[in-house]
Amino acid sequence: MGCSGSFPGPRSAASCYLVSADGFRLVIDLGNGALGALQRHADLAGVDAVCLSHLHADHCLDMCSYHVFRTHHPAGPLPPIPVYAPAGAAERLDLAAGPGAGRGMAGSFEFTDLAPGPLRIGPLAITAARVNHPVETFAFRIEHGGRVIAYSADTGACDDLVRLASGADVLLCEASFTEGPGLPEDLHLTAGQAADHARRARARRLVLTHLVPWNSRERARSEAAERFPGPLALARPGMRL
Repeated sequence: MGCSGSFPGPRSAASCYLVSADGFRLVIDLGNGALGALQRHADLAGVDAVCLSHLHADHCLDMCSYHVFRTHHPAGPLPPIPVYAPAGAAERLDLAAGPGAGRGMAGSFEFTDLAPGPLRIGPLAITAARVNHPVETFAFRIEHGGRVIAYSADTGACDDLVRLASGADVLLCEASFTEGPGLPEDLHLTAGQAADHARRARARRLVLTHLVPWNSRERARSEAAERFPGPLALARPGMRL
């Protein structure tokens, strides 16, 4: 639904991905601008669960808008759905929503704190692992029907991501930076570093996401292609895997 890094771009909302399996719909991340894009592909009242990798605005802020949708739906307030997120998510989102937001986030969503390890969300077998970002952040390995998608969330260089993505059919990996001097450590990956992680994990396919609007997409593709020998693509809104 959205693959723009750090803030929405002119052609994409911030981070948001819709995972569908056996009629079950899981939204992974709901960054700013993503709720609008999500409505082109899903009935918002039909979402079964949400999973938030971390609590930076570009990965969670449209939960405030989704709360409004579920609170003030014409058919009446919709029942809470599960939200899997780092600890403190309800309080963080209540602050973002501001006063007068009705029943509060806990009235629209049932929050479960994420921890490293396996969990089951509907028909999906998910493994969560902490990755290398300034706030508590989880990458996810999503398995169903013999297929595996790994999602990096936001991370700097991270051996745990390589282990989590081992043998994945697709590694959906952030590539916020292109190569250059003075890049901050332990924050984000370059496209080349994303390729290194995919190669070490022996992922079958690499899809670069979290692409910051001021960077060249083609440069990101070129830098990754130099270091990953398999199929490579750049995420785009509406892309289906």
